[in-house]
Amino acid sequence: MTELRYIRAVNMALADAMEADPTVVLIGEDVSEAGGAFGASRGLRERFGEARVLDTPISEGAIAGMAVGAAMSGLRPVLEIMFMDFTTLVMDAMVNQAAKARFMFGGQASVPMVLRTPHGGGLGAGPQHSQCLEAWFAHVPGLKVVCPSDPASAYGLLRAAIDDPDPVVVIENKALYAMKADVEGTPPVLPIGKAVIRRAGTDATVVAYGAAVRTAIAAADTLAERGVSVEVLDLLSLQPWDEAAVLASLSRTHRLVIVHEAVEAFGIGAEIAARMAQIGFDELDGPIMRVGAPFMPVPFSKGLEDAYLPSAAGVVRAIEKTME
Repeated sequence: MTELRYIRAVNMALADAMEADPTVVLIGEDVSEAGGAFGASRGLRERFGEARVLDTPISEGAIAGMAVGAAMSGLRPVLEIMFMDFTTLVMDAMVNQAAKARFMFGGQASVPMVLRTPHGGGLGAGPQHSQCLEAWFAHVPGLKVVCPSDPASAYGLLRAAIDDPDPVVVIENKALYAMKADVEGTPPVLPIGKAVIRRAGTDATVVAYGAAVRTAIAAADTLAERGVSVEVLDLLSLQPWDEAAVLASLSRTHRLVIVHEAVEAFGIGAEIAARMAQIGFDELDGPIMRVGAPFMPVPFSKGLEDAYLPSAAGVVRAIEKTME
């Protein structure tokens, strides 16, 4: 067992993918000389050369357009968008081009590209550098969306995304970059679309992803002291999402809470709740509860941001509500 930091796992995944496949290239702002805004590509230019680790101008739209063209021309580009907030500028290339190419060309063309980007608050970065916009991408047919929750899944999902023949959006929570965990050897490549149980339980199911998984586990720890057994299911993949795993867990516990850092309104949780109300209604012994951020921009103030972000106490209250 060795200790692995989340950001190091991302770096390892990029390096291993580039070693295994010479068509994998990295592009983005400061990814080459500086090694990325958070250090994800540090050392890769020295190892693989400037031709495969490319710094770009500050133009997210141009970066995404270049990646789509490169992917359709035989490369496997991995583009980094420094903050997820700036994916607002890549939507034409991602939504109208990358996501549609396979369908518009009758399956004769694919776009094997990855968009990496960090989301989330907790760092006092304010309303333009802290947003969680994953529901936007999960809404688009033709895109796959994953969100790792720990170092092992950061490695395994990024490797899977790079190997995938279609465009994949890999979302990393900034607050997790310093997270450490013990792993045995090189983490395995993970299948896209499969959730995992992080904690088994019998009284209620909490579905979460990304940094919210830690929040859910903290809530489960609190309730365990009161004799309540909570199952925590880590989605890992948001599109496609593991409907069967969520339903199976609901069938065991008969209560469901969904937690994410993104704004609660019209979020990933709304889709899961609607689907489980449709296909799992007979299993429910209480209302489906959602825990997410309020319908407001992320505040700069540390105190306000702490109140804004979903908390373990808030998850506990939601579980208690569905168990009344």
